[in-house]
Formats: sequence, structure tokens, C-alpha cells
Amino acid sequence: MKKKKQAGGHASGLFYCFLSPIFRAKMPTFDEEKICLCALNRIFGYEPRIASALIRHLGSAKEVFSLGKDTLDEILGPHSKYAGQIGPASLESAEKELIEASALGIAFIGRGEKGYPELLSECEDAPSGLYIRSRTPETCLAGDRDFISIVGTRNISAYGRDWCRQIVQALAHTEKPPVIVSGLAYGTDITAHLAALDAGLRTIAVMATGADSVYPAAHRGHAGRIAASDGSAAITDYPLRTRAVAINFIRRNRIIAGISRATVLIESRARGGGMITARQAFSYDRDVFALPGRADDPMSEGCNILVRSGCAIPVTSMEDFISSLGYTPEKKAERNIAEICRDRPAWTGRTDEIARVLLHIKKNRRISIQELADATGLGFRVTAEITGLLESDGFISVDLMQRCSINGKNA
Repeated sequence: MKKKKQAGGHASGLFYCFLSPIFRAKMPTFDEEKICLCALNRIFGYEPRIASALIRHLGSAKEVFSLGKDTLDEILGPHSKYAGQIGPASLESAEKELIEASALGIAFIGRGEKGYPELLSECEDAPSGLYIRSRTPETCLAGDRDFISIVGTRNISAYGRDWCRQIVQALAHTEKPPVIVSGLAYGTDITAHLAALDAGLRTIAVMATGADSVYPAAHRGHAGRIAASDGSAAITDYPLRTRAVAINFIRRNRIIAGISRATVLIESRARGGGMITARQAFSYDRDVFALPGRADDPMSEGCNILVRSGCAIPVTSMEDFISSLGYTPEKKAERNIAEICRDRPAWTGRTDEIARVLLHIKKNRRISIQELADATGLGFRVTAEITGLLESDGFISVDLMQRCSINGKNA
């Protein structure tokens, strides 16, 4: 008990003695367990299993810092590089970082504390704590909603981008929409985050840097938008001032997988980062989905491998995907085409033609105007007029190749 008291008190005393009484009065205070969790996260960041084992064995992070050198040597080994780091100096540094993070609007939630993701805490290699930049740090990671991660290549194709957005839209139209998780990188990640925000969903960006920086720098604005959205957050287990290095991106993937009930791989090479996340999710016994692609497309090779090996469920339709997750599509009132036409003078007398065109576009996303004309038998001129009316009223989108898609809100 004496050692325990000295450890905690010594850390606070060393740090506070350099600060003026006025400044000390304005600083936030943190309980000992949070400080100890932060310290363990800093010490065992790259080997979180050791911190987890110590806490599990001793009952709390605080108890770890009550141990003397002989006991630590006995537990960790006499030549462990960590034994000498467990002491007052690391507590002082942790407390200082918590104060600095708080001043930057960054919260720290330790494992076992309220707000720490329940699913992540089940993982043996879960971090001792998470740094969270959010308007709602105490509740954004709470378990009131499922978390679904969407990952894949940075070099996403038009096909992958389109399906990524479709998947997010489909999830947004379920009775209890989930939270979309990804890694804030170029390509698939940022497509998923922005699609979620545009659909009114919450989204979590898991970063490979400290919470005080954003990588890539081009996504700083997006990270700010995420952190400013209710229920959304940018999170990391890396301490402040941690910069982007290759190993950190690989390690952060375990958090993307661990926090999520299911992971969806959009496109990936056989050795891509998305594959690492998907395989990690499979090892955690979570649902894994993959978007199949052409057999000779290297960007679909990873997805095809997962499907072929039985590690992932193929995403072949939105209905089957939603059903596989056990979700129920939200109940929407069926819109009567005749009533819609009645409110639009330009549509008068064209109810049957409009209904036929809409039906074919809904069943054949990205169908061309010429293909529509052939399928409906209306001829190109009439079909072009109908699609022009539908596009001008926001019901469909027509790209530069004259391919038509139902807008998400009208799907």
C-alpha cells in the first residue's frame, strides 16, 4: 500500500510543482486509473497483450504501478525493456499528455471505462485506451448501434466506388442504421466516410497517427467534419505527436476490425491492407463480406480469394447483403407514380412510360439510355425525353456515358 501511494503521489507532485497555482486551478484532473491506463498504453503500445495480461492478473492498471522492481522483474523477466518504464516518470508523462490532449479537445477513454467499445474490449490485443476527437467522446463508441467497417484499396475503381456508396445507402435505409468505420485513407476509406455523412450516418475514422495530426494531410477537412458530426469521431490508440509510419497503418487495422460487428472488403490486391483487416476480422470471429470482381482484375484478387476460401460472404445484391446482416429495411410508403405525375405538369400523360423507365433503371443500375430504349420498346427519342425529365427532378442521375442510376433517396 505504501508503494502504491508513493507511485501515484510522486507523479502528480513532480509535474504540478512546476506550475503556478492559478494555472493548476484551471487544469482538468484525472483519476489515477485513467492516468495509469494512459501510461500503460504509452509503454506497451506495440505489445498491448502484455498490458492486458498484467491488468487481468492484478485487477487494475493502478495495481501495476504499485509493484516494486523485484516483482516486475519476476513477472516481466529480469532483462525486460519494460520493467524500468513502469514507475513515477511514466505516470508524470501520461498525466501531462492527458492535460495537453484535453486542451486540444481530445478525450482519452481507457479500457474498462465507460464509453470504451465493448466488442474491441473482447480482443486480446485491444489497446489500453483510445484517444478520441469528437463532439460526443463519451457516447460515440457506445454500443447502441452496430459498427460496420468498410475497407479496401486506395486505388478504388469506379465500380468499387459505386458499390461502396450503394452499400452505405442500403445500410442507411435499415430500421436501425449502423455506424460506418474506416481508416481515413484515400480511395475506399474516404469514400465510405463521406457516403456515410451524406446519408446521415455516424462514422468512425481510425487513424494511424496521434489524434493531434491527420494523415493524409489532404483529409484534414474531412477529419474535422467527422469529428464535428454528432456521434462520429476520429480515434487512435497512438499518443500525441505520433507520425505516420508504415507499421502503424498495419497495427491500426486491428482496431477497425475489432470495433466492428462486420467488415466489408470492397476491392483489394491479394496482399493489400484491406486484406489484413478482413483476415483480422475473421480471426475475431466477426462477419466478413467481400465484393467479387473480375477474375483477371488484380484489384479484386483479394476479394475473390476471401470468397473462394470461405472466409467472406460475397456481396451480390443489396437485399441479400442486408438480409445476411440480419437487418430489416426501413418501412417506406410506396410512392404512386400517378400521384407524382399529377404534381408535375411536364409528366402529364406519361405515367406508363415513366413507370416503365424507372422500373428498368431500378433493376439495372447504370443502364444506358440506348439499352433502356431497347428494353422498354419506347425508342431512343422518347426514352431520352423521359430520362431528362427524371434527371431534372432529381429522381435519377445520368453520367457522361449516358448510364442511368436511381438516386439513393428514391431507391
